[in-house]
Order: sequence, then C-alpha cells, then structure tokens
Amino acid sequence: MTRKERTGIIILLGALSALGPFSIDMYLPGFPSIAASLKTSVAVVGYSLTSYFIGISFGQLIYGPLTDRFGRKIPLLVGLGLYLVAAAACAFSSSIAWLVITRFLMALGVCVGMVASRAIVRDLFPINEIAGVFSAFMLIIAVSPMLAPSAGGFVASHLGWRFIFIILVLFAAILIVTVALLLSESKRPDPLVSMKPGRIIAQYMTVAKNRQFLVYAVVSGLGSAGLFAYISDSSYVFMQLFGLTQTQFGWAFSLNAAGLIIGSQVNRFLLRRYSSRQITGVCVRAQVIIGAVLVGGAALNLTPMAGMIGLLIAFLFFTGILNPNAAALALEPFTSHAGSASALLGSIQMALGAIASGVVSSLVHHNALPMAATMWTSALLGVALLALTRRADRIEETPAAG
Repeated sequence: MTRKERTGIIILLGALSALGPFSIDMYLPGFPSIAASLKTSVAVVGYSLTSYFIGISFGQLIYGPLTDRFGRKIPLLVGLGLYLVAAAACAFSSSIAWLVITRFLMALGVCVGMVASRAIVRDLFPINEIAGVFSAFMLIIAVSPMLAPSAGGFVASHLGWRFIFIILVLFAAILIVTVALLLSESKRPDPLVSMKPGRIIAQYMTVAKNRQFLVYAVVSGLGSAGLFAYISDSSYVFMQLFGLTQTQFGWAFSLNAAGLIIGSQVNRFLLRRYSSRQITGVCVRAQVIIGAVLVGGAALNLTPMAGMIGLLIAFLFFTGILNPNAAALALEPFTSHAGSASALLGSIQMALGAIASGVVSSLVHHNALPMAATMWTSALLGVALLALTRRADRIEETPAAG
C-alpha cells in the first residue's frame, strides 16, 4: 500500500465513521426550533438523541456478522442507503414520535460505517499501527463537533431545522458514490460464516469471553458514556443556563471539540514512548479528577461559562487519547472475527452512551449537575474496572503456595 493509498483509505474510513457523530452534532443547535415546530419541549426532543444511540448500538450487532459473511463493501452500501432514506424521512417529520422513530432508523443505517471502517483497519493494518490509525480517525471525527454545530446553527436559523436533514441526505449520497467507485473490498465473502441467530449469538459470546476484549471494550464504552452525557446536555447547559444563541452555542461546542482533536493527535506521539495500556490507565484517572471538579462547581453553581468550557476541553482531551487506545486493545486479539469484534465493541460503546444520554435527559434540570455527575461516574467506573482487572492479573500471576 502506497502512502497516497494509505492516506486516502484513512480519510474515507474516517469520513464513514464521522457521519454518525456528524448526524448528532449538526442537529443539536436546532433543538429549540424542533421543539417549537413539533409543539413539545427541548427535553422531549432529547429522546430522539437517545433513540439514535439505541439504534447505533443495536445496528452494529447486525452488521458485524454481515460484514464477516458478505465482505465489507456490500453491507456498507446497504446501510448508507437506509441512512439516506431515513434522513429524508426526518426532514418531513410532523410529530416528535415520528422524529424519534426515523432517527432510530437513521442510526441503524449509519452504524455500518463504524463497523466496516474498524474492521477494514483490522484487515489492512498491522496490530502495532492500529491505535495510530484510530488516532487519525479521531482527527477526522473530531472535526465533526467543530464544524457541525456551527453549520447546524446557521442552517436552523436561516433555513429551518428540516434543511439540516436534507444536507445529511446529500452527504450520504456523496459517500455512497465514493464507496461504490473508490473503495476496494478488504475481505472476501466467507460462506462459512453462519447467519443463523443461534450461531451469531454464539460467535458474539466467543468474542465477549475474551477478557482483554471485554475489559477494554467497556472502558472504551465508559469513555463514550462521558462524551455522550456532555453531548446530550450541552444544548441545555449553554443555551438555557448560559443564554447562548444557536450560533454562539455552535462556537462553544466547536471550542470544546478542540480538546478531542488535540488529544487524538497527542496520542500519536505518546504511543512512541508508552504502551496503550499505560496511556489508558492515566487517562481514566485524569478524567476522574476533572469530573470531580465539574461536579463540585455544578452543585454549588460556582463555575462560570469560561470555567465550564475549560473543564470540558480538558475532559474531552483525555477522551481523545483514551478511546483509540482502548479500542485498539479490545480488537487486538482478533483476526478471523474482526467484523463481529468491531460490531460488539461499537455496540457496547453506544449502549453505554445511550444509557448516559437517557439518564441525563430524564433527570430534573436546574443546573449542569446531571451532565457533570454522569461524566464523573463514567470515569469512576472505568478506573474501578481497570483496578479490578490489574488485581485479578496479579492474583493469577502469584504462584500457588505449597
């Protein structure tokens, strides 16, 4: 693979992975407009975000076996087609219930990009390069929360929130054409991969029984939970509590996303000196400290907007470092079932993200405490899981007395 081909593949796969987050970030500034148009509240509109997370979590479990059975490309095109149709349906929503349903269908389609892109990386790149490639992904994905909210705020203010989904339809169409014409198949179809539900469940159970996979998939998922708690409540915190306009919110959201970008790129340098395990442990402990400050400031109403933005940038900085390393460690043990492992990893990430989003949306809001507490709790659970794993490893390594 030439350097030019490598760069092209990473950009395309990064774009496929970024479409899911972009579809979240672009419509966040439109929440007040959507609520007014569909005669509901901003909090209820938040359930369309929760349904999206649920769809991504469930859908990845479907695409894992499909990408192992039929190759990566055909399922990718089918999923993007579903996303395009569902995004068009979102644009014509006449009720909040319809929006919640069509957002779920959008997620079922878009998650194929996440599954296929991770599996293709596992197909094409050596194990010791995967974390670095995922960091390059994070650079592309992190551009989404920098550009999407500003673009979404502008569109919602000047054209109406429905045009946000029309733009997403156009993006999907461009990706479908690009994948069809430029992406080569990285894995041949394998007729030995069974599509029977019982066999599929057994295959996922085999993946889940690998302790390294399970531990780091959950750690990665808890990192995503903290991120999605922030995403779910950011419009309320900045627009309702701090009184920002849609456009100003877009800029604030973009500024926070800079933490993700910087973290993902710092990680590429850290990997030259430290292992992914070492980096992961440091990141979750740092997030616990930052989360505690967020909780204290929110509970006492002491954190000004500038302080809130600074703390969120710091938290997301470590998320940008944590996620590529945890994901690489989770996928490391697998070759033949990379698609299923990628799907289960993504499903765990999004399931925990959906839980965090649902928790934040359901809590009574008077301040930023629901967001801060959920972010802090996610980090605490990550630290606890790694500590328990290290303790279990030490016990196993200790020779039996006698």
